[in-house]
Amino acid sequence: MGWQQSPLKAFIALRGLFFCFFKEQIMLSWTRTALSIVVSTACSLAAAAGDPIKIGLLEDASGSFAIATLPKIQATELAVAEINAKGGILGRQIKLISYDTQSDNTRFQQMARRLIQTDKADVVFGGFSSASREAIRPIMDRAKQLYWYNNQYEGGVCDSNVVVTGAVPEQQFSTLVPWLMEKYGKKVYTIAADYNFGQISAEWVRNIVKENGGTMVGEEFIPLSVSQFGQTIQNIQRAKPDFVMTLLVGANQASFYEQQSSAKLGIPMGSSVNVGQAYEHKRFKAPALKDMYVTTNYIEEVNSPESDDFKKRFRAKFPNAPYINQEAANAYDAVYLYKEAAERAKSVDMVAVRKAISAGGICTSGPSGKVCIDPKSQHTSHTIYLAHVKADHSVEIPKVWQDIQPYWLGKAGCDLSQRPDTTQYTPSNPPKR
Repeated sequence: MGWQQSPLKAFIALRGLFFCFFKEQIMLSWTRTALSIVVSTACSLAAAAGDPIKIGLLEDASGSFAIATLPKIQATELAVAEINAKGGILGRQIKLISYDTQSDNTRFQQMARRLIQTDKADVVFGGFSSASREAIRPIMDRAKQLYWYNNQYEGGVCDSNVVVTGAVPEQQFSTLVPWLMEKYGKKVYTIAADYNFGQISAEWVRNIVKENGGTMVGEEFIPLSVSQFGQTIQNIQRAKPDFVMTLLVGANQASFYEQQSSAKLGIPMGSSVNVGQAYEHKRFKAPALKDMYVTTNYIEEVNSPESDDFKKRFRAKFPNAPYINQEAANAYDAVYLYKEAAERAKSVDMVAVRKAISAGGICTSGPSGKVCIDPKSQHTSHTIYLAHVKADHSVEIPKVWQDIQPYWLGKAGCDLSQRPDTTQYTPSNPPKR
């Protein structure tokens, strides 16, 4: 398909192949050192013109996070198929090299090394949990591998090698928490998964509650293996908060919602992860998620021309998919953003693509509308939807915040367009200017 798209490119590549085929004979008659440079370059161009662009994908097709990550895999496949059908990137087809990481961080590391060392991936996408991201990020940094983390997370990663397409706390908590405090009251109780996502997200909640004149009446960090929440429910009942921030992840911790409903806890809940990732409102019997409020950059209940078009194409390719979540939108946007960056760079060379990103203006129009990469933090802007789960588990969207920028890292001092970095910062440990 690439040859049909560009006759000039085909001529250049064929000329390169001529040099490659006859290079030993040519070397005998011309100056070996000077010509070797020309011949090597011609060979590289000839190979590149026909070789596919390799996107490595590390996602959980099985394991405890698979419910949330399967839509990411499907959305990535959809975007790749669409782009290939229209001629690929720079006239080259995309080859998707996908590994099932099985929610196992050791496997993440093994497959990351394989993608870099054996498969020679041009770019790597992947990771659901922050623990999986942090398991492979040092590997990416050592190899200077371009890596896209297409997931909602706790924020703060200022890394020259990493692009993030998911929503971050200044987009989710800075909108959600003040809204809930105004509607329900200023006493807040947080329950969070006991690893870096939950801990740092809870820090964001704590700070925003304080800034808005509220009080934290309780905070618990729950190990990922825990599935029984009787004591936690009793603790919440004694503390009498106006609402509970639930930052729970994975199949085990999701059992909290049915247990709190059975205990008739009856307290509104806020979250940055539920509904938008693992669609608990579809999987659990009503009213387990009654009065859950979530800030998300996409869910399939969003009604807009962009969303409706995306859902139509997604369902045509994957008719049995149970739900289209926010991470599907993030993964879909990521492929198109990478395409835009590579075409701006006129190359898939990782240094050139990073330089294109640092110049700014890398945008795409996806399921939730226009999304752009901030060159300072290499995070993306988002439309943020407030999703309210009603008693029957239907969803309404009472509030929409347009074009919320990932402003915190840049404001705090991270500027990857000017200075390299590989650090994850927190509100209590911001970047040094």
